[in-house]
Amino acid sequence: MQDVVDLDLVIEDVMRGKYLTFLVGDIGYGIEISYVVEIISAQEVTLVPHTHAYVKGIINLRGTVVPVIDMGMRFGQGEVVYTDKTCIIVLSLDDMSVGILVDGVQDVSDIDDVTTQEPPKITGNNIKNFFIKAIGVAGGEVKQLIDVYKVFEVSVDEQV
Repeated sequence: MQDVVDLDLVIEDVMRGKYLTFLVGDIGYGIEISYVVEIISAQEVTLVPHTHAYVKGIINLRGTVVPVIDMGMRFGQGEVVYTDKTCIIVLSLDDMSVGILVDGVQDVSDIDDVTTQEPPKITGNNIKNFFIKAIGVAGGEVKQLIDVYKVFEVSVDEQV
């Protein structure tokens, strides 16, 4: 009798602990590689009226409309400044494509659960590490591992 292998479980296991690392300003972040569809060069974005300041707009990616979030604005660091390294990381979240505009992509890093820890708890003045789910180390550098779903959450304070 031949064993049946669930290919989805094999792929999930291979991708576990792998993060695409990128820069917003000079700060390193990581996102689980399983969400990443592709990385494209920065391109002209069509503005959408009455959206949050961090929503850069939308792009047409091979016939699919993709909203683009400026991660510098979303993280409160100011707009991403366009350079030759600026790019859009296209993610798949619940069968929806979304793009995040970043200052540059670094690489795919192995960051396992053993080398990660919870972000520090910061209290007072309602300061939270809302977007950060863990802190990890890749190539000797600290990376803030983001919770992609929280990047796209809108709190009551932020509603347009």
